Amino acid sequence: MTAHRRADIAGARRIVVKVGSSSISGTNAHNIKPLVEALAAAHARGVEVVLVSSGAIATGMPYLNLEARPSDLATQQAAAAVGQNVLIYRYQEALRPFAIVAGQVLLTAGDLENATHRSNARRAMERLLGLRILTIVNENDTVATHEIRFGDNDRLAALVAQLIGADALVLLSDIEALYTRPPDEPGATPIDTVAFDDDMTGFQFGSVVVNSVGTGGAATKASAARLAAASGVGVLVTSIDLVTPALNGENIGTWFTPDPDAIPALTTASVDTSHR
Repeated sequence: MTAHRRADIAGARRIVVKVGSSSISGTNAHNIKPLVEALAAAHARGVEVVLVSSGAIATGMPYLNLEARPSDLATQQAAAAVGQNVLIYRYQEALRPFAIVAGQVLLTAGDLENATHRSNARRAMERLLGLRILTIVNENDTVATHEIRFGDNDRLAALVAQLIGADALVLLSDIEALYTRPPDEPGATPIDTVAFDDDMTGFQFGSVVVNSVGTGGAATKASAARLAAASGVGVLVTSIDLVTPALNGENIGTWFTPDPDAIPALTTASVDTSHR
């Protein structure tokens, strides 16, 4: 059932959840356990869950004795190669008490631009979900070039939601909602709902934030949410601390209503990967 309202998330058949590097790596690695518990609860009620998880580079950094995100591509790729393995292990260990198996899918922008690769990715993910595997998606940072420098998994999550015809997309970060301007500035107020055709030019989301472990920020989440909503997927933006009420359809975060006239992605010939 397509989620037209927040409350509909509780009854969704297929959900994509995205979590950022800063929320599940370093001193915040402990967040993996409650995140997995929330995903497992949704899985137990029959929901098909796809987790788009950043964090490969950030997770690999300590193993390479790096204190900050590396600036050169080769070291980023090396950190991702080490970190992706550790990250999936942590997720699987957290899933073990629930007898849920994780499956890993690594994608690049090229995979979604090429018709054959896109079809293969969709088929593999459909089969994983049919087998009740909790599918964990990340950008293939070990081989990515342009994307590893400028991309963000918010957009990847929107494209995955579009690719598999998800009923809802939940973008998790470190803040509970989007604000009309940076939340530390005077006059900033939380945004409750964004209609699919709302004009957002008055909102000051700022530029993409690059921190010690990853890239992202309110601007990328708003852009990704608009992309998903335009393809008929309802989107909730909230914090990782609120993942359980988010998946239960409670009135939290910022809700992007889906375009009711959008053609479902599974009936279209391609997925739009162009930047907007």
